[in-house]
Amino acid sequence: MASIKKRPDGKYRARYRDEAGKEHARHFVRKVDAQNWLDEQTAALVTGTHVDPKTAKTTVAEWCVTWLDGYGTRRASTVRQARVHVAQIVAEFGKMRLGAVRPSQVKAWTTKLRASGLSVSYVYALHNRLAQIYSDAVHDKIVPRSPCSRRTSPGRAKQRPYVATTGQIWALHDAMPARIRAAILLGAFAGLRTAEACGLRVSDVDFLRGVISPAVQYPALPLKTETSKTPIPVPRSLTEELSAHVAQWRAETILTGDDGAQLGPWALERAVRSARQQVDGLPEGFRFQDCRHYFASLLIASGANVKVVQARLRHASATTTLDTYSHLWPDTDEATRTAVDAVLVARADYLRTREVIA
Repeated sequence: MASIKKRPDGKYRARYRDEAGKEHARHFVRKVDAQNWLDEQTAALVTGTHVDPKTAKTTVAEWCVTWLDGYGTRRASTVRQARVHVAQIVAEFGKMRLGAVRPSQVKAWTTKLRASGLSVSYVYALHNRLAQIYSDAVHDKIVPRSPCSRRTSPGRAKQRPYVATTGQIWALHDAMPARIRAAILLGAFAGLRTAEACGLRVSDVDFLRGVISPAVQYPALPLKTETSKTPIPVPRSLTEELSAHVAQWRAETILTGDDGAQLGPWALERAVRSARQQVDGLPEGFRFQDCRHYFASLLIASGANVKVVQARLRHASATTTLDTYSHLWPDTDEATRTAVDAVLVARADYLRTREVIA
């Protein structure tokens, strides 16, 4: 329902009701302006892009407060990271109305962030956070559309992971404190992530069947995805190493510190940083996560296909596996040449045979 009515003071009152039945009205000096406004609002109702005129005044900072309140149900570390991202967003766009932010301004912002020295991956993460915040605002009908898109995205850095040699992995293992050497085994030969290795309990390892079943991450939090809980088959040689470790350092978790308590991720990374200095060729930025890259390279070198590698690394999709490790698969140029050549040669042989018979 929409209408325009002339008031006693000579102004025109345009009014309409939205899909919730709420009435909205504005006053105009000219009737044509009232009609234009009414046409815009009713068209927005039809197309599903209608925004309450009062709600449209919401600023980026105000919406971020509301958004963070709803986001607070996630794990504490995830919320902390979101707050850091939001602080950057509010510093740039906080005083602006949500609907006033333009794609060009988003692109200019990401360019400025890169110029300030922030890494490509961090700027990409900030843009993703802004896109997430706007996506929820569109869903709540605070704004009709988001200024973020693939066109405004700064792009993700595609840096190839460093893959250590087998010799470097064993050298790193030997350079680690005896109490936590098993961490290198879990990363390089089972593909566990840092928090997963620190959270792995003795009860999560089936020493007889040769299966590691990650159930929690440090300290005892649920794993981030169901895929992360996928059991990992491991050889008897690895379970024997882990069994000997458990017999020597008895505790509820596989990895413990000098005090016998559960080892934390920061302590593990600190030990890796110290040990890597004793290993020739390991780069300055080598982390425990890079042991997982070695595990992937080991599987690929053995002939495992992408689905097997995805399953062992417990990636949610094969796309993640290919994006990270596609360069490690052997070059198939010669294989494709051979396949095509076999068909062409067979055809040529057939034609020669037919000519001889004729």
